[in-house]
Formats: sequence, C-alpha cells, structure tokens
Amino acid sequence: MKSSIKKIIAIALSSLVAIPLLALADDASRDKEIAERFAKCDVNHDGKLTREEANGCMPRIYDHFSYIDSSNKGYVTVSEIQAMANR
Repeated sequence: MKSSIKKIIAIALSSLVAIPLLALADDASRDKEIAERFAKCDVNHDGKLTREEANGCMPRIYDHFSYIDSSNKGYVTVSEIQAMANR
C-alpha cells in the first residue's frame, strides 16, 4: 500500500515538473515557426513586416496588426510577434 502511494506521488511530482518543460518546448517551436513564416513574408528582407506584407501571408498578423503595432510605427518585428504569441 505504501509503495503504491509513493509511486503515485512520484508520478504526480514528475508530471508537475514535465508540464512547464513542455510549455517551453512549445514556445520554442512556435517562435521558430513564426520566424520562418516572417522571413517568407518580409519580401524586402528589412526585418520589418508591414501591414501590406502581412496581408495574405500572415492573416492573423494582418487582422491584429494595429494591436501588435501599438506604437503605430507601420511595421512589426518578429520579436514583437513572438512576444504576442507567447502571452
């Protein structure tokens, strides 16, 4: 009986440790995917994505462009998109 309880506790604790690690892996893979898509959409390769570049290429960014570009620069960077996605 005590052995079973110890095993259950060990499994529960290991699960609690594993969940944040999986989230970090998800963030890293999401960041990589965003960077790859950003590079394809940034047609002039200036490291900035305008609303026009996002149109058709990154529709979710296009739809939320003004929210991501909160300072109204007229462009967003890959790090701004990644930060928004990781919230």
